[in-house]
Amino acid sequence: MSDDGEVAILKKILLFTIFAAAVALGHHSFAAEYDGQALVTLKGVITKVEWTNPHAYFYIDVKDAATGAVANWAIEGYPPNTLKRTGFVRDDLKVGETITITAWRARDGSLRGAGREVTFSDTSKTSGDASKKYWGPAAQ
Repeated sequence: MSDDGEVAILKKILLFTIFAAAVALGHHSFAAEYDGQALVTLKGVITKVEWTNPHAYFYIDVKDAATGAVANWAIEGYPPNTLKRTGFVRDDLKVGETITITAWRARDGSLRGAGREVTFSDTSKTSGDASKKYWGPAAQ
């Protein structure tokens, strides 16, 4: 094999290694990011919805009952395909709508959570058990 051929193979191996490392770092463990013992219930107004892979997110403004201060929380959920298969569609979440969500709080104390159960005030979006749909998994 010529030197050019060996260099080309080494370049491909290097690119593959970089790509594989990026993929591995891009996906995270629930336990590494979220505290399975720190379940919070948040009620707020949806400010943004990101229906993207690898996980869907929505953001809600939550008002502190004691101080009146408003904080914006980021709530991570299942991948969009999983949400769709479980009956949760993109149009279920509308900016400006008030919802309640249970979520496991981020370990780093930031205003992020791994969402679990969304409760809608509009029960026409759900079937079966009242007004709830699952945005993410049970604690792991």
